Amino acid sequence: MKKVEVSRRDFLKGSGAAAATAVGGLSARSALTRPAGANERIRIGVIGCGNQGRRWHIERFPKDTNVEIVSVCDPDEARRAQGSSLGGGAKPVDDLRRILDDSSIDAVTVAAPDHWHTPAAILAMEAGKHVYVEKPCSHNLREGQLLVEAARRSGKVVQHGTQARSNQGFKEAIQMLRDGTIGEVLIAKAWNIQQRKNIGHEQTSSPPDGFDYDLWVGPAPMVAFQKNRHHYSWHWWYNFGTGDLGNDGVHEFDLARWGLGQDTHPTNVAVAGGKFYFDDDQEFPDTVTATFDYPGNGKLGSRRQLIFEMRLWTGNQPYGLDSGVEFLGTKGKMLLGRRGTFQLWDGENKKLETQPSQAPKMFVPDNFRAWLAAIRGAAAATANAETAHRSASLCHLANIAVRVGRSFQFDPEREQIIGDNEASRLLTRTYRESHWSVPRGV
Repeated sequence: MKKVEVSRRDFLKGSGAAAATAVGGLSARSALTRPAGANERIRIGVIGCGNQGRRWHIERFPKDTNVEIVSVCDPDEARRAQGSSLGGGAKPVDDLRRILDDSSIDAVTVAAPDHWHTPAAILAMEAGKHVYVEKPCSHNLREGQLLVEAARRSGKVVQHGTQARSNQGFKEAIQMLRDGTIGEVLIAKAWNIQQRKNIGHEQTSSPPDGFDYDLWVGPAPMVAFQKNRHHYSWHWWYNFGTGDLGNDGVHEFDLARWGLGQDTHPTNVAVAGGKFYFDDDQEFPDTVTATFDYPGNGKLGSRRQLIFEMRLWTGNQPYGLDSGVEFLGTKGKMLLGRRGTFQLWDGENKKLETQPSQAPKMFVPDNFRAWLAAIRGAAAATANAETAHRSASLCHLANIAVRVGRSFQFDPEREQIIGDNEASRLLTRTYRESHWSVPRGV
């Protein structure tokens, strides 16, 4: 059956939005920007029922937070059925517009593939809903800018799926850096080193039954279905993912930037890498070494550097950690790992016994709790849209440098690559012509 493209506005008109107010065609309830009350139940829609969506956004969403998962969305019939079951009978839908049009839903979580993160988040904010968006928050740097603008415009709470900032152990560790425990922190060295799988070489074919491929592709350019570029393996394709720099590395990018105290973009991006190991269809690199310079105020002592290494073909890892950040200061160093590792050395390389009050662990439910607290007005979001954008941009800039095969300078204020037109074009992407989900301004 031929699919008919329907705009969001026409969809709303045709699906019971006649009672909407004049606020952008949205219902009175969803247009409210006031915080939810401390005891008010928050009704949630989950967009994306893959592994992350099912396991964390549905099955392990904190049960003691007075929330109700009302609806789950996925273009794969089997996945949304599983999501509905795990969500206690939440209404399964194939099209995210049905969640956006539900005025009883206060907030959405976005666990769809990367190419949907910003489009879905912006549409949700325009529909008056708070947003939890998985990492990375954007598919490209321009989308991150638009996400920040939409969050400011809507006044809605955006929380990013980089979880370290919501954990007490990490907060205390970063405070130690701020307090000068290892002196001036000049360098953060982060890594993501693990053994990924070969995705092989495949030919195009028909999508499996029960999978609406047209809905899944959404705002990305349409390409023929290929079985090694849909469920999970979409991560390794330019059209849909951001490679492992965006998939896993964004956690360490965010932690490293936080520890360095840098709330801006770098000015110099020096990257080398590519496919060193995998003979398969993956488009993204399996090996990357990236260095980002932050000049500070230009005076001696204010310069900072972030170094990132990615190798996806080995189990030989620094300190036995598949991912981590080593902060190097003038009077010592600190090691942080996402699963509870904390180690501290003084300037003579003597290991210290100091520990935070709890282990630093990245834990999705902690991040959900922080998001709900912000929605209820009890605290600010720990990983808001601006924080998300600055950390995700490091992934995008590194990927761009690998694709063009050279390093470049970056203007942090204008958010533009300097003097390299080919690289600059990759700050955004080509979108599917006239698709209803393409963000305005791309």
